[in-house]
Amino acid sequence: MSWQFVIVILGLCLFEIISSVDNAVVNAHVLKTMPEKYRKIFLFWGIIFAVFVVRGLLPFLIVWLANTSLSLPEVWTAVWTSPEQVGHYLEKSKVYLLLGGGMYLFFVFLGWLFLEEKKYAFFVEHFIHKQGFWFYAIASIVLTTVVYFAVKFNPFLALSATVGASAFFITDGFKKNAEEKEKQLVSGHMSAWSKIIYLEILDMSFSIDGVIGAFAFTLSVPLILIGNGLGAIVVREFTVRGIDLIAKFAYLKNGAMYSIGVLGAMMILESFGKEYPFWMAPVYTVTLLSVFLFLSWRETVKARKKHII
Repeated sequence: MSWQFVIVILGLCLFEIISSVDNAVVNAHVLKTMPEKYRKIFLFWGIIFAVFVVRGLLPFLIVWLANTSLSLPEVWTAVWTSPEQVGHYLEKSKVYLLLGGGMYLFFVFLGWLFLEEKKYAFFVEHFIHKQGFWFYAIASIVLTTVVYFAVKFNPFLALSATVGASAFFITDGFKKNAEEKEKQLVSGHMSAWSKIIYLEILDMSFSIDGVIGAFAFTLSVPLILIGNGLGAIVVREFTVRGIDLIAKFAYLKNGAMYSIGVLGAMMILESFGKEYPFWMAPVYTVTLLSVFLFLSWRETVKARKKHII
């Protein structure tokens, strides 16, 4: 069984890294405007906060929301002392957790595909982005369709779909605000401490994607904590290296979003009874990332040849 745990942890770590690329870019931009002393404070305490507080508590909070018959302290205790009990509770609430999380992730993907500026890997991405005004209509149709089928199973299942959609629109608002705020942080005269606090709050909104997506890999909270924690540390390393390193991978964000879209669709289908082997989510994540890393490498080679010519 241990090799299965390794595969799941590696998949979780990789997914956390690619889903937090935007976060690393914003952090690197802002850190360039701060004195060295405050950069070190953010990078050290930021890891403590991101790994042990945000990504450490969110999985417990999500499990509790799916099993409100337990108190948060009971969830915390059961995860470490009675994993079989937690597994039992999660199996009972699994469909609600998967559908809510799946709707959230799939809407993240649709929002990126239709609304966000991006480096186009395929022509169809450019075409869809030009039709961005259709996002809200398509998102509404997707939500209505899922709720229609969910009601036939269980009214609470339909509610979980609307909760996932609501969570997307709330966090998307934070992220849109972050794009505007980043310009003020870089060009303005905010204090270093104000910037650190804002970056930590911003990290919380970005971390939700990785934590929710983790439940597509496994329902084991300890494995989620290990995989997401390792991924968060690597993301901080990206921040230290700066955006120049990330910029070399032109299509990394595309790979992250397609991975999020596939995982979201898998979670939705699984909530309606479709079953997948444990290795499916990690394999999809690695495959998609490999494809877009190759496209990024090919783009770098083309740019280098043009520069030589």
